[in-house]
Amino acid sequence: MKGFKVTGLATIALTFMVSICSAQAPENWFNKDYQEDGVRGLGTERVYKELIGSRKSQTVIVAVIDSGVDIEHEDLEGMIWVNPGEIAGNGKDDDNNGYVDDVHGWNYLGGSDGRNVNDETLEVTRVYAALKKKFDSVEDPSSLSKKDKAAFKRYKKAKDEVEKKREEAQARLTSFAATESMYLGALKTARELLGDKKLTQDLIDGIDPAGDQSKGIAKNLLMGALAEGKSLDELEEGLKEQLEGAKGYYKGQIDYMYNPDWNPRAEIIKDDYNNQTEIGYGNGDVEGPDAGHGTHVAGIICAVRGNGKGMDGVAKDVKIMSLRAVPNGDEYDKDIANAIRYAVDNGASIINMSFGKGWGWNKKVVDDAVKYAVKNDVLLVHAAGNSAQNNDTANNFPNDRYDKKGGLFKPRKAKTWMEIGALSWKKGEDAPATFSNYGKENVDVFSPGVDIYSTVPQSDYDSYSGTSMASPATAGVAALLRSYFPSLTAVQIKEIIMASIVPMSGSYKKPGADEKVPFSDLCVTGGVVSAYKAFQLAARTKGKKKVKKGA
Repeated sequence: MKGFKVTGLATIALTFMVSICSAQAPENWFNKDYQEDGVRGLGTERVYKELIGSRKSQTVIVAVIDSGVDIEHEDLEGMIWVNPGEIAGNGKDDDNNGYVDDVHGWNYLGGSDGRNVNDETLEVTRVYAALKKKFDSVEDPSSLSKKDKAAFKRYKKAKDEVEKKREEAQARLTSFAATESMYLGALKTARELLGDKKLTQDLIDGIDPAGDQSKGIAKNLLMGALAEGKSLDELEEGLKEQLEGAKGYYKGQIDYMYNPDWNPRAEIIKDDYNNQTEIGYGNGDVEGPDAGHGTHVAGIICAVRGNGKGMDGVAKDVKIMSLRAVPNGDEYDKDIANAIRYAVDNGASIINMSFGKGWGWNKKVVDDAVKYAVKNDVLLVHAAGNSAQNNDTANNFPNDRYDKKGGLFKPRKAKTWMEIGALSWKKGEDAPATFSNYGKENVDVFSPGVDIYSTVPQSDYDSYSGTSMASPATAGVAALLRSYFPSLTAVQIKEIIMASIVPMSGSYKKPGADEKVPFSDLCVTGGVVSAYKAFQLAARTKGKKKVKKGA
C-alpha cells in the first residue's frame, strides 16, 4: 500500500503544525554528499563532477511498478520507455506479447473500456471476504478437518483485524468534527491576534495563552508562519488540506480498505482472479487516475538532469517503463507477478517496487516471477515499508524469501533483490526515518527517504517521505552503475552497492521507539547507500557478462 500508516486525527492535524515549525531539509539533499555538503545524500552530484569524465553510458530500462506515471511530465521528457514493437493506437497486439497497445508499459488496474480501479481493499479484507461465506456460520471449529482448521484460524485473524480497524476508523471520523473545529477556531484566533499588525517575534512573545487552548494553538501557528515566511491565507490553505486528507483517509478505510463488500475489480477489470497466471487483462493507460506516487518515484530515478526545471534525478541515461499495479489500497499478487514478468520480457534490467502489505494472497505466483527476474539478470529494488516495524519478525509482502518446500528446507532468498529502509536528512541519532521498517537480516541498506522533492503530475513538484522514496533513490544508483558498467551483473550491482555503503557508527533511535541501537541492528550492512563509493567500486570490478539489451 502506498503512503504512510496514519494513527489518528490529532496526529494528522498536528502534522501541519509540526511541518511549519520544524527545520527544512536542504535543497536537493538526496543527491548531495556528506563529505562535501555535510548531509548524508547519495553523493550523486559528486559522481558527475568527479568520476564520469569521458565515460560513455548505455541506456538502461527501469520498470516502475506503481500507481502510474505521468509520461508527459516536463521533467521526464525523453525518459519514458517506448515499446519498439508496438504501433500506438491501432488496437492490435503488434509484438504478440499478449498486450494490446502497450506502448509505454501496461495498466493492470484498468478495464478494456478504459475505466480504472483506484480505491481498493487491503489484502486482509480480501482474505476475510473470501473465507467469510465458508466459515462465518461455524460454531465448533474442532469439528473441522485439519486443512479447514488452518483456514478457519486465518479467517478469524483476518475478521478480527478488519472489524477492529473499521470500527476505529468510524469512531475517528465521527469525532473529527471537534478536531476540525478546534484547529479552524485556532486559525480564526490567530487572525484576531495579528489584526493589521506586522507579524514579528515580539508580537508572538507577547501572546499569553493563559490556559486558553485556542490561543495556544494560534500562537504556534503564528510562530510557524513567521519561521516559514507564510501568510495566514497560506496557513489556512495548508491546514484545510491536511484536515480534508484526514477525513478522506478514514472515510476510505470505511468505504474501501476494510469493506469486505467492495470489489471494483469484478466490475471494471473483469479478469478471472482464480487464474493467477492469466495475462492480457487491463489496458494501456499507464498513468491512471492518481499517478502522484509513481511519478514522484520516476523523478527520483531519472528526472532530466541540468535542464533548469524542478529537480535532478540520480541517473541520466534511463527509460522508465510504467507498470500500473498499485491502487489506493493493497496491490494484487497476480498483478505484481505479471508486472515483473512483463518488465523482464521487455528489456528492463532494474525493477523498482515502492509498495508492500502485511498480508499475502498467493506468494508462490510472486515468488515464481521473482525467480524469473533473477534468472534473467534483473535487479529488484523494494521499499521496506513505513510501519516502523522489524521486518525480521513481522510480515511484509512481497519479499526476497521464497516459500519453504514441503516445510523441510529453510527459505532461499532471491539473489538480485534489495530491501531498502529510509534515511532522514537529519544528523545524529535522528538519521533513521521515524517511520521506516528495519531489520538486521531482512533490510539491506538505508537510503534517502525523507522530504524528497520530486516530480508529480501536471508538470508539478512536491516533497514526499517514505521508504517509497528510498527505494527509487537506490534504484537510481543501480541504474547509474548499469549504465556506465553494462558488463556487471545484477548480483554484482547489489554486492557493489552493499559493499560500498557509508557505515554509520554510534547509536540511533530505532524507528517508532525511544530505544537507541547501533545502525547494524537496523539493516544488514549497517550503513547507507553511496553512489560515489559505489561508482568507484564498480570501476574496479570486472564484469561477468553483458546484460541483455532492449533500450
